[in-house]
Amino acid sequence: MLELPPEKSIGSTHSKLIMVGEHAVVYGKPAIALPFPVIEATSTVKSMSGSKFSKAIIIDCLYFVGPLEEVPEKMSGIAACIKETLRDLGEKPEGLHIRLSSTIPVGRGLGSSAAIAIAIVKSLFSYYGQELTQKKLMALVHIAETHAHGNPSGIDMAAASSDLPIWFQREEEPTPLQIGAPFHLVVADTGRIGDTRMAVESIRRKYRLNPVATQQAIDLLGDITYTAKDALINGDLELLGNALNSAQNELIKLGVSDEGIDDLVRVAREAEALGAKLTGGGRGGCIIALAKNKHHANKLAQALSAAGAYQTWKYQVGY
Repeated sequence: MLELPPEKSIGSTHSKLIMVGEHAVVYGKPAIALPFPVIEATSTVKSMSGSKFSKAIIIDCLYFVGPLEEVPEKMSGIAACIKETLRDLGEKPEGLHIRLSSTIPVGRGLGSSAAIAIAIVKSLFSYYGQELTQKKLMALVHIAETHAHGNPSGIDMAAASSDLPIWFQREEEPTPLQIGAPFHLVVADTGRIGDTRMAVESIRRKYRLNPVATQQAIDLLGDITYTAKDALINGDLELLGNALNSAQNELIKLGVSDEGIDDLVRVAREAEALGAKLTGGGRGGCIIALAKNKHHANKLAQALSAAGAYQTWKYQVGY
């Protein structure tokens, strides 16, 4: 007996943070990324059979409501991911209503595009009752990420699909990272959309113009990531904070920080953050600040909000 799909299926996943190693990861250096479950993306799939849209796929989200074939260019990666997922499932691209919702702000370096794609793939596999492996999930989400970022390292989708901090290096399997002691982070949004693709391209141009200094900054970011790993494993928050500060200095040299980011980093440090830096692509987006404890995280969030941060989130990593 043919088993019909359920009335609806839901897929969801969380945001992510890059703690250290962004941009250098593109050049083969390691990075450390964290799941950020405070904000998340959800995809809900329902049948449209029996309606006038039974031969279409309707996308329903904040930015667009209408047929899949008419999505705006900025959603082309999502459209390609949906089509390829249905092709993989052996299903026709028709008769579905896909509602997308997300509390992850777009273009802030928090993995919005990866999270939405992960949620979509999960919801479609659930709707058709098929098993989804991690390898298959990553392959399908990579389609959307390529549209969004050009030549993505894969760190966003790896972190957004993991429940644990990860050690990530391109062309290698991400590995869970054990943390010696819990710690508190404050994430502050500049309110400005960053452009990861343009930031990556700017470093490539810098590499061509000044290869020695650029390579030195990338190498130092790699060394700093190993220091941060040791600090996390040993629960050494002072060392971790110093690593974050050092990483920010190199990201400034690479030209991916900007005045708005620098201002929030300065405010966090003046409020006695153990360390603070941009997270993600930079040139807009968010910063992270390492707090001494939960009470201090509250004070940091207040200081950053008072200094003009568009919004802030507090997050305890580890328990």
